Amino acid sequence: MTGSVKIMPSALRGPHVVVLAYDGLCTFEFGIAYEVFGLPRPEMGEGWYRYSVCGVEPGPLRAAGGLTVSVDHGLDVLEKADLIVVPGWRSIDAEVPGALIDALCAAHQRGARIMSLCSGVAVLAATGLLRHRRATTHWRYVASISKRYPDINFDADVLYMDEGPILTAAGSAAGIDLCLHVVRGDFGAEAANGVARRLVLPPHREGGQAQFIQAPVPLEREGIRLSPLMDWMRQRLDEEQPISLLAAKAGMSHRTFQRRFESTTGLSVGEWLLKERLRHARELLEKEISGSLDDIAVASGFGTLATMRHHFRKRLGTSPRAYRKTFAG
Repeated sequence: MTGSVKIMPSALRGPHVVVLAYDGLCTFEFGIAYEVFGLPRPEMGEGWYRYSVCGVEPGPLRAAGGLTVSVDHGLDVLEKADLIVVPGWRSIDAEVPGALIDALCAAHQRGARIMSLCSGVAVLAATGLLRHRRATTHWRYVASISKRYPDINFDADVLYMDEGPILTAAGSAAGIDLCLHVVRGDFGAEAANGVARRLVLPPHREGGQAQFIQAPVPLEREGIRLSPLMDWMRQRLDEEQPISLLAAKAGMSHRTFQRRFESTTGLSVGEWLLKERLRHARELLEKEISGSLDDIAVASGFGTLATMRHHFRKRLGTSPRAYRKTFAG
């Protein structure tokens, strides 16, 4: 888009996103879906998402935080949805209305994608659409819901799971990661990065990243000592970074450095470096002009294209060439 032309929501022609609203609505997850898919973004052009809200029951609906919600559409709007978002359900073991189950199954049958955020996975589980699929939800719910639905392969350790037409996110904030993942797939890396920038968030966290670490907020003393070192490491990803060198720069013994680095980041030094090298490689591949694949492998610290290809396959489920073709420009 150029000049002062604005695209009104009614003029949009992109995928139609429908978010469920219900009595007992989880407002945080609902807000995530609106922020990513419903907020007007004229800079994205006419192909951006269309957005609707579907009331599961007749309103007005009670919502968390003392709010009352009135909704314009009922379950019939799901017949026109390309992507359906189920915010966190009112309770992980609360009954799911039969009419909603039927509507979601019909939408899935005609090819719509369905995505759950946090405890919204209870709705998908009730439909049977997760049977024999991989899924995730908040780690605190996995044990109880697994007992009720043993034919679902739950993973309590990941942020989100993309199973094609069915997508699931872990805790509430992981819903943002999954929504950005969807934008990335639909409109490319630049669009997802733009949305993330407005949210003041990192543009991409891998779905396989752990839901939580033992010490998510580093101690002030360790932050002062390790943060400058981690910046130094990021600036030299193309160089060898042996533990002996890093420990010396941190002023610690090998064992103390490894222990404190892992307690601060939740990752070993080697795993942290691998994730940073993958991040840097993705950033280079997303640029229209960034050199050959061999050059990117060297600049990212993988050394050879074969090594970079191995880690892309293992961690991202794709190849560097396919990643560039999907996300460059």
